[in-house]
Amino acid sequence: MRKFLSNCKRVLRIARKPDRSEYLQVAKITGMGIMLIGFIGFLIMLVGVFFGATPAT
Repeated sequence: MRKFLSNCKRVLRIARKPDRSEYLQVAKITGMGIMLIGFIGFLIMLVGVFFGATPAT
């Protein structure tokens, strides 16, 4: 337990807050990933509706 707390303190000393540009870059990449996954799910739904495997809602 003592070693774990020591490691946590070390990480917190080294860690820093991201600056604005780094934060925006991470937000853009995350947003694009979410949109890509949603688009893939939408395409799968369309294929299912087209072939009659999934009822359209």
